[in-house]
Amino acid sequence: MPPPDTMYCGQQINIPPELPDILKNFTKAAIRTQPKDVLLWSAAYFSALSKGEVLPVKDRLEMNVATQKTDTGLTPGLLKTLHKQLSSGQTCSEEELKKRWKGLCLPMVQLETLLSLGCFDQDISWMDFFALGCSALGGTLMSSLKHACEILTEDEEGGASRIPFCTFVQLYTYLAHLDGDMPQEHIDNFLSSLQPQAELQHGMIKPLDFIHLEDVRSIPPDSSNSARATSRAE
Repeated sequence: MPPPDTMYCGQQINIPPELPDILKNFTKAAIRTQPKDVLLWSAAYFSALSKGEVLPVKDRLEMNVATQKTDTGLTPGLLKTLHKQLSSGQTCSEEELKKRWKGLCLPMVQLETLLSLGCFDQDISWMDFFALGCSALGGTLMSSLKHACEILTEDEEGGASRIPFCTFVQLYTYLAHLDGDMPQEHIDNFLSSLQPQAELQHGMIKPLDFIHLEDVRSIPPDSSNSARATSRAE
C-alpha cells in the first residue's frame, strides 16, 4: 500500500523573506517593458539580476504614438535600456550586443541590418551603434539627433533634453559621414553654427537649438543610409 501524501501546514513551509520583493519588482518590470516573449525576457531578467548587471527593463511604459512604430521592434525606451547595459565601455562585443538585444526580444533581422550598415568589427563602437539605433527610430538626421538627446539627457522628463555638445558632435559627425552625399564643409559649418549656443549653455546642446535650422534639413530618405536602416528594419 503506497504511503499517504505528505501534508504540510503553513508553519512548515519556509518562504524566503526576499521572495515577495523579487516577484513584485519582476512583475512591475514586466509591465513597464511589455516584452514580446515573456519567457525569453524573464530568463534575461533573472540572469542579469543574479549577476548584478543592468536589468533589461524600461524606465517607464511606452505608449503608442505617431512616431513610434510597434512593428519595427526598437523603441526609444528599449534603446535607452541597451545604452544602460552596454555603454560602460567605449566598445562592446558583437556577442554581448546580440545577447542583450535578444534579451529584450528585439528582432534579430533588425540588428543584422544595423550591424551590416555600420560595417563593424567584432569590437563595436557603442556610440556609433547607438547613433544607428537613433537613426532607426528617427529616419532622418535631425529627428535621429533629437531622439539621441531625449535618451541620453540627464534632465528630468519633459525638460530641455540637454546633452554635452561633444557627444552631439560625435553622433552628428558619424551619421553625416554615413551619408556619402553630405560634404565635409556642410558638416563643419553646421557644427560651427551651434558652437556659440553650446558655449552659452556651459557646453550643452538641446533639440531646440538645432531642430528648426532650415539650412540643415533632414537627410533625404532616398539618399540617406540612416533612413535606409529604418526602411530595411521595417
